[in-house]
Amino acid sequence: MKREISVNINQTLLVCIILFILTIVPLGCMDRSDELDSIVFMAGYKPQANLPFIASYVAQEKGFFTVQNLNVEILHSSSGENIQLLMSGDVDITTADATTLLKRISEPGLPIKAFVLFGQDGQQAFITMADAEIQSPKDWEGLTFGYKFTVPPDYLAILKANQVDRSKINEVRVGFDPRILTEGKVDILSVFKSNEPDTINKFGFKVDIWDPSDYDIPSLGLTYIATEKTIQNNPEILRRFLKATMKAIEFIQNNPEEALDIVMKYAPDEDRDHQKYMMMTELEDGRSPLTTANGFGYMTDGQWRQLYSQLLEFGSLPNAFDYRDAFVNEFITSLYEGNQLVWP
Repeated sequence: MKREISVNINQTLLVCIILFILTIVPLGCMDRSDELDSIVFMAGYKPQANLPFIASYVAQEKGFFTVQNLNVEILHSSSGENIQLLMSGDVDITTADATTLLKRISEPGLPIKAFVLFGQDGQQAFITMADAEIQSPKDWEGLTFGYKFTVPPDYLAILKANQVDRSKINEVRVGFDPRILTEGKVDILSVFKSNEPDTINKFGFKVDIWDPSDYDIPSLGLTYIATEKTIQNNPEILRRFLKATMKAIEFIQNNPEEALDIVMKYAPDEDRDHQKYMMMTELEDGRSPLTTANGFGYMTDGQWRQLYSQLLEFGSLPNAFDYRDAFVNEFITSLYEGNQLVWP
C-alpha cells in the first residue's frame, strides 16, 4: 500500500512542476526564435508598393523569412539616410536605384554592391500632355523640360538617339510636384513612371509617356544592396534573405490582390488603386527575356556595362571605376534551377 501511495504522489508532483514551468516561462520563449538569424532591412523610402518593398512585406507576413531561419526587422528611410545607415552597420540590406548605386561607387567610392536586380527597365520616364500632340522627341525643340535635381542621363541619351538639338530646349529644375506640367509651366517632365503618371491621371489629365527603353537606351531600376563586408562575412544570410523575397515575388505575381492587402497593412493611409498601379508597373518592368529564361531578379554583366558606359559618356560619374565592382550575381543564380526557384 505504501508503494502505491508513493507512486501517486510522485506523479502528482511531476504534473505540478510542469504546470509551474508553463506559468513562469513566456510562450514566446518556447519557440525557436532564439535560433533565427537577425537582419535589418531598410526600404529606401516611405511604406508603399515599390516592388523590393512589397517583397519584404510579403516575405514577412507569409512566413517566408521564418522558413529561411531569419528574423527580419523592416525599416523605412524618411530622408534618404538608408545608405548612410548601411555603411555604419545599423542596416544590413537596403534598396538603391542602379544609377544611384553606380554614382555612389564613383564618388565617394562606397564599397557597396547590388545582389539582385528588380528593375530590368529603369524607374525614370518623361511625360508630356496628351493634348500637346508631340509626335517625337525631335518635337521637344523649342519647349521647356523640367527635371528634379540634375539633368537625367536618360534624357540626354534620348536627345542623342533622336538627333535633337539640346540648345533649343529650355531646361529648368522643378523639384517633385508633377502639377507643374498640368499648369503649363513646363512641356516635358521627368518622372518616376510607376508613380507620377498615375498621379496626374488622377488629377483628370491624360499624358503621353516617353520611356528610354523605347529607344533601346540602357536603364536599370531598383536593386537590393549590401556592403562588401556583409557580402564577404555573411553570404549565407544574404542568400536566404534573397530566397525568401524571391518566393514573395512568386506570391505577388500569383496573388496580386492579397499582396496589395499586405501593402495596405504597412501603408494604411495610401490610396489602394494608386498602390496597385505602382506594383503592376514595377512587376512589368521586372520582367524581360532574361528573367523568363533565368528567373526573376537575374542580371548580367552586359546590362551593368552598358549602363555604366552611358553614365560615363554623359558625365554622370565623377570618377571611372571597374563597373564589375557594382554587382555580385552569385546569390541570385544560386536560387534557381533554370527559371524555377528552388524552395525552401
